[in-house]
Amino acid sequence: MIRPSITKRTCLECGDELMGRSDKKFCNDQCRTVYNQKLNGDATELIRNINNQLRKNRAILSELNPDGKTSVRKSVLEKKGFNFKLFTSTYTTKEKRTYYFVYDQGYLQLENDYFMLVENKDF
Repeated sequence: MIRPSITKRTCLECGDELMGRSDKKFCNDQCRTVYNQKLNGDATELIRNINNQLRKNRAILSELNPDGKTSVRKSVLEKKGFNFKLFTSTYTTKEKRTYYFVYDQGYLQLENDYFMLVENKDF
């Protein structure tokens, strides 16, 4: 009887020999985590920072707009740390006015450094 040759499988992170399932890639959870952090570290940090600022932007808009529609000065938003460069979507009206949304909370630039804050209840 001919036996198939057995190749030793090693952990993708530390190189230790693997035991167990034939599709196993890591010897333990720590090696798996370290390997994936090395693989995705830069992108993960960038995405985490953007998502944190988006959450902060939404919280600011929500706090300043408890009734669903109001207007505030730009300086109030800036003082709270609002980042105007980060938003999740836009909506342009027939009159060519563009609302910027951070999830369900939106804003529209008005005259004299005022912004109208709105809530999209369709979300």
